[in-house]
Amino acid sequence: MEILGATLRVCVDDLDTAIPFYERLAGGRALRFERGGVQVAAVGSFLLMSGPEAELEVLRKVAATIAVEDVTEAHRLLTELGARVIAGPVPTPAGRNLLAMHPDGSIFEYVDQSD
Repeated sequence: MEILGATLRVCVDDLDTAIPFYERLAGGRALRFERGGVQVAAVGSFLLMSGPEAELEVLRKVAATIAVEDVTEAHRLLTELGARVIAGPVPTPAGRNLLAMHPDGSIFEYVDQSD
């Protein structure tokens, strides 16, 4: 499995206020979408999230989003290495994802760009 990149997850109080800062910092435009009541903006290597505290509490436990070529392959390798897949793979607006807890207890989201 090749890791193609990582996205830093940032929970913010006000997405509209945060976006201009991150657009200038990353030198790009935000791609906005909503998922499960959480407003999300992808800006460069940052994934900004704002929404109900109950939802954000769960999202804060995910250390980072890891881009991979194929989530199915990531699932196989993670399981083989002793990680526990706690959600997914499931389709998302940008591809497929899964959440996995590594043997050390850290939680990561793995995503691909597949249809």
